[in-house]
Amino acid sequence: MQVVVLNGVNLDVLGRRDPRLYGGLSLNELETRIYEWAHELRLTVRCRQTNSEGEYIGWIHDAHADADGVIVNPGAWTHYSYAIHDALELLEIPIVEVHLSNIEQREEWRRHSVIAHLAARRILGKGPDGYREALEFLAGRS
Repeated sequence: MQVVVLNGVNLDVLGRRDPRLYGGLSLNELETRIYEWAHELRLTVRCRQTNSEGEYIGWIHDAHADADGVIVNPGAWTHYSYAIHDALELLEIPIVEVHLSNIEQREEWRRHSVIAHLAARRILGKGPDGYREALEFLAGRS
């Protein structure tokens, strides 16, 4: 099973952001864990991160052709990017929305996700382990 993990805006500065909210790992450390967990689950994973919304959308389009599932953490785009929503809506594979912090218990503007209804599963506030749970969910669907 091929899984694409798409991390969005500002996730490249993990490790410098509040560890109480985001878990304290750098993006590189997080991706290393994701690759290890995927190996344990016999999944093939490709992790990507960008601060460019257009590039992120392009990767979603690419997932249509070569992925069996996608894990998305668009960062702040979660709350307002209907362009990302529309790209995800085209996918015919399971989408798992992951957020390191629990966005539903943070500032009012963070509580709304424009992609929530597209997700087969949402995982909020479990730090890096949320990605493991997302991989396990996708592995269980294969």
